[in-house]
Amino acid sequence: MLSGSRFITVLMLAGATWLSTGKLLAGTEADLALVLAVDVSFSMEPDEQDLQRQGFVEAFRSPEVHQAIRQGMLGRIAVIYVEWSGAFDQQIIVPWTVIEQPTDGLAFAERLSQSPIHRMSYTSLSGAIDFGIRQLDQSGLQPVRQIIDISGDGANNQGRTVTLARDGALARGITINGLPIMLKRLDSLWDIDNLDLYFRDCVIGGPGAFLVPVREKTQFVEAIRAKIIREITDQSPPHSLVQPAQAASPTDCLAGERRAHQPTGK
Repeated sequence: MLSGSRFITVLMLAGATWLSTGKLLAGTEADLALVLAVDVSFSMEPDEQDLQRQGFVEAFRSPEVHQAIRQGMLGRIAVIYVEWSGAFDQQIIVPWTVIEQPTDGLAFAERLSQSPIHRMSYTSLSGAIDFGIRQLDQSGLQPVRQIIDISGDGANNQGRTVTLARDGALARGITINGLPIMLKRLDSLWDIDNLDLYFRDCVIGGPGAFLVPVREKTQFVEAIRAKIIREITDQSPPHSLVQPAQAASPTDCLAGERRAHQPTGK
């Protein structure tokens, strides 16, 4: 026999699975269709990946996120959680899920917390963006806004040029926001200077695009929650972690590819 709380959790997860099928989502209106595209490349340490995952879990457990969803015109969003690394390495961890009630958010968080993290090679931001576009196209949703929310700890080093993928998303009316992870390791061949500027100039774009850099491990939970609330409400909060997208000096958008042609790397 399942305990009462466990039985409720199972029912919640079953409901999330039911809502996540493309056929049942067809025609569903939502304030936002949000692709959470999360870097799981080997350049990130396992504890960093755990902290990143926990940040998303805690965000969807958060009353602040639930309140932000309720304040929308329709009071409903749809979310898909994807892990990615190389050009052809993307995996759906939690499929499209409609979140309207706090219990929907809790079910999404529970399902995410129970899924293992898959570590893979290389960093293809362009592959992650292209995969996100396909998920939005295939969702069957009718959202007011579409966002690909992409995290990463390095520059694009596999697949097509990241700016081509970004421009393809922007041409479809999709906004790309970024979570550059800047936990610099001096011995890493893949770290680049000023990753936040790389994301600003080469990765993010579209109406209201912004980035939230993570420079310390302790910032994951706060940064992810602030970013998701900003994406749901479409309003810029007075928070020091949020940096609007506005180009200053051009950044080398081929920095990752140049490093990939060095004799050694990972």
